[in-house]
Amino acid sequence: MTFEDAIRELERYRIRIDDVDRRIVELLNERTRVVEEIGKVKREARLPIYEPKREDQVFRNVTESNQGPLTPEALKRVFERIIDEMRTVQRVRMESDGDKQC
Repeated sequence: MTFEDAIRELERYRIRIDDVDRRIVELLNERTRVVEEIGKVKREARLPIYEPKREDQVFRNVTESNQGPLTPEALKRVFERIIDEMRTVQRVRMESDGDKQC
C-alpha cells in the first residue's frame, strides 16, 4: 500500500467513524429524553435517583447482548460513564423543577 492509498483509506474510515459518532449522539440524546421522563416520575413519587439494582440490570442487559469486539468489561465501563451522566441529568432536572430533596 502506498502512502497515498493509506491516506485515502484512512479518510474513508474516518468518514464512517463520523457517521457512527453522529448516530451515537442521536441515541444518547434519545436515552437522555427517556431519563428525563423517568426523573419526572421519580420526582413526583419522591423516589431516589440512584438505584443500584437497576444499574446492575442495565449492565447485565448490555453485556449479555454484546457480540464484541468490545469486551464486557470495556462495555461496562462505557455504560458506567453513561449512567453517571444520566444521573446528573436527572439531578439537574429535579433541582431545576424545585425539588432538591432527591
